[in-house]
Amino acid sequence: MQSTPDSASAAPPPAPAAHQAPAGRAPAKGSTYRPEIQGLRAVAVLLVAVYHIWLGRVSGGVDVFLLLTGFLITGSLLRSVERKGGIGFAAFWTRMVKRLVPGAAVVLAGILTATYLFLPADRWRDVIAEVVAAALYYENWHLALNSVDYLARSGVASPVQHFWSLSIQGQFYLLWPFLIGGAAWLAARAKRPSPRGAVAVGLGLVFTASLAYSVVTTASQQAWAYFDLGARLWEFALGGLLALALPHLRLPMWLRVLLGWTGVAALVLCGLLVQVSTLFPGYIALWPTMAAVLVIAAGTTGRPLAVDRLLNLRAMHYVGDHAYALYLWHWPVLICYLEVTDRTLPSLTGGFAVLAVSMLLAVATRWITETRVDVFTRVRPARRWSLAVGAAFLVPVLAATGLWSGYLTEQQRQQELAVEQSGSYTGAQALTAPAAQQDQAPVPVYPAPADAADDVPRTYADGCNQETGKSEVLTCVYGPDDAEHTVALVGASHAAHWFPALMEIAEDRDWRVVNIIKGSCLFTDIVQVYRGEEYHSCAQWNSGVLDELRRLRPDAVFTTATSTSIDGEAGFGGEVVVEGYVDRWRELDRMGIDVVAVRDTPRMPFDAPECVAEDGPEACVADRSFSMDAESPLEKLEDVPDNVAFIDMTDHMCDGDRCPAVIGNILVYWDTGHITTTYMRTLAPGLGERIAAATDL
Repeated sequence: MQSTPDSASAAPPPAPAAHQAPAGRAPAKGSTYRPEIQGLRAVAVLLVAVYHIWLGRVSGGVDVFLLLTGFLITGSLLRSVERKGGIGFAAFWTRMVKRLVPGAAVVLAGILTATYLFLPADRWRDVIAEVVAAALYYENWHLALNSVDYLARSGVASPVQHFWSLSIQGQFYLLWPFLIGGAAWLAARAKRPSPRGAVAVGLGLVFTASLAYSVVTTASQQAWAYFDLGARLWEFALGGLLALALPHLRLPMWLRVLLGWTGVAALVLCGLLVQVSTLFPGYIALWPTMAAVLVIAAGTTGRPLAVDRLLNLRAMHYVGDHAYALYLWHWPVLICYLEVTDRTLPSLTGGFAVLAVSMLLAVATRWITETRVDVFTRVRPARRWSLAVGAAFLVPVLAATGLWSGYLTEQQRQQELAVEQSGSYTGAQALTAPAAQQDQAPVPVYPAPADAADDVPRTYADGCNQETGKSEVLTCVYGPDDAEHTVALVGASHAAHWFPALMEIAEDRDWRVVNIIKGSCLFTDIVQVYRGEEYHSCAQWNSGVLDELRRLRPDAVFTTATSTSIDGEAGFGGEVVVEGYVDRWRELDRMGIDVVAVRDTPRMPFDAPECVAEDGPEACVADRSFSMDAESPLEKLEDVPDNVAFIDMTDHMCDGDRCPAVIGNILVYWDTGHITTTYMRTLAPGLGERIAAATDL
């Protein structure tokens, strides 16, 4: 399945208010109930779903829901302080557990079931990990770390990733009582008649600091900022400030009518006019949040031409009542639909089917987790019963993830034993000595597609490969200090995946290997491009690498001789000898360092583990011409310095013009272009022979 819309679009709607007025009826005098908020919830969640399902975009609804949460919870906590003189922390948190956890747990259980039924095995482990992160309310940090992790599989939408916003909301619920309670305590110490002034100052400080941090971080690390609680707190604070200011607003009726329609129009247009997923949550997020502020400031006018007439319809309130569950269900239902139909966006009728199924599940979920739970806890009002309800829903989900993960781990262990004891897993030997493969019984592919993403060089786990956002040169040394030869592995991830083969050779020939790798950063002095932007940290890293090589003086540098880019994202298209490569080799020649330059490995037009899991190895074969030139660009290269030896291992990965995803029963790729450690080790004998023939190593 191809990339689907970014689900990072809306936080789960705030938990429904404890007391609801009849739909369409204005609140009684002195009431804190705001009926238009239920309608605003409905608008926001429908925008989220519609934008995801039919437009493939995100809507900015996340910011509306975070503002609403800040508005409602600040008001609730402040009223608690004014009535009781303080905040009942335990009572507040147990109410949140009872209100939020059961519904989330039901959806997570549904996601686990759907993952087993509809998603390929290579995605199971990732989904399990995200379910645990979502259940324990740290999914936003899980995704933030993946957003800066070069190894994270891009373009694959997770049915759980929309829970990032629920995690942020959970963290807010932990933090906000301390903020409001602390401000109220300071006001009491200062003998202020009301805590509202102190709370306003506290919220103002949070708003200013968080918005400033959000603007700066969004500009430098937008992918991280999107999931960062610190970059989102200002939206909660803005909602809190609105709750404090609202009682003092006295707006003329005509202005309230104008503000209401302006706010809804701005909210609807936000996702169309602004690329939310790549620009938020910096200052541009003021657009949807201020749109929501306008709607709330307009309030319930009762006028026939005002927007609250729409927002207070019974149908809108019905959707608003189910907004939390609808938000949680719409995304996994959409992901499963796209997986089953092999589409990138639903058809018109398919989209309505996704929406209808999501709404039915939302209604059922709310009936189970709110209506029935309320009946249970009404006769057992103690806080411990609220916690027991949350645990009753959540513990089975966590237990299921543990059992499933343990089962997959045991399967992996059993397959590893089978590989060690079987002669059927020959890898590259199937191409170089095909007679050895005849009359072999079929065996499962190794590594299993579900485990492929973990079959990467140990240098990643060792923390030896520099991240894309950093420029410091990391060096890790493998092998004895008195080794006969030292080889430095230098370059980007397509150099990094040669590490297992080099280590096999090093152990046989008394080499020492120095790992100097940075994600998506080729060993050249030209300005490179990463994700559409100039890659400045790469240029700084490259400069540092030369200084490090001058200090180390290895016998040889092993690096890539060509590079392929199937979509031009790296700043070039096709297979090329990247500008600046030869200049780098000349600089190494002046240092007295040899170069072993290997032709880049083929790429796949599909995710190899996913293809193998869904369709079997025979269906997962790419044309060599998809990523490789018919004639190696190295054949035409002129003015190559004498210290360079070229190596081409394409015949160990392609059978003529066909490049299979599985060779000799071993899975070649762990994604679309990176080689698994297991297959790379089978390349070691052939690679060693060619290095020996071309160099003095």
